[in-house]
Amino acid sequence: MKTIPFIKMHGLGNDYVYIDCFPKAVAQYITTTDLAELARRVSDRHFGVGSDGLVLILPAEEADAEMRIFNADGSEAEMCGNAIRCVGKYLYESGLCRNTQQRIATRAGLRTLTLQVTDACVERVTVQMGAPTIRPCTIVCGADTIPYTAVDIGNPHAVFFREAVEQLPDNTNVEFVRVRNPKELDVRVIERGSGETLACGTGACASVVAAIAQGLTEREVIVHLQGGDLMIQWPDNAAAVQMTGSATEVFRGEYQLEA
Repeated sequence: MKTIPFIKMHGLGNDYVYIDCFPKAVAQYITTTDLAELARRVSDRHFGVGSDGLVLILPAEEADAEMRIFNADGSEAEMCGNAIRCVGKYLYESGLCRNTQQRIATRAGLRTLTLQVTDACVERVTVQMGAPTIRPCTIVCGADTIPYTAVDIGNPHAVFFREAVEQLPDNTNVEFVRVRNPKELDVRVIERGSGETLACGTGACASVVAAIAQGLTEREVIVHLQGGDLMIQWPDNAAAVQMTGSATEVFRGEYQLEA
């Protein structure tokens, strides 16, 4: 292949380049290429398409599709809440899966999507994000010992209820959270492999889980991110976290594979 078709989509500004791997020619190319290098090239905002990473939409035997996600630095992530909403939108609107209930395989396990459709267009998507694990932690910054909450919801997250911190835990995603009131949070996100992003679905979920665990919010919370808002629900401590938000297609094109 000399070029490969792609779709540019975003969830609240958390933007990715998506490749539909259902066609045989594309699937064959994907199995023989360096996906980390491809992710780095297409994600470059000056020399590539420009994105927070690369998402592959693949056939799956026990699900409607499989999602693989690579960060802008080429590292592979387990899960992305914003990306999986876009995958659901693409599957439905392209006709690959016309179900409004979809199951998507990820490195973090199967995730169930519920699509809200108007005039054959997917307006919003609710994702069953799975049950989180949570533990209190601390990090030493100079003379200060700063508490944070470690939350794993498919991806590992470190949630800080403060404006900034000088040193960050390795190999994790970091959220800085301000509590507006028991029903609203302001969240900024630094994603491993991509840097600060306008939104992060798993990060929004992790922030709400941490806030509930500390008695700071109710169990249904609007998370205000730089790119927009997500509705997060955690019915009880044993339940799956639910995330609802938009998914937007920006444009389609062909990426040149050869120099």
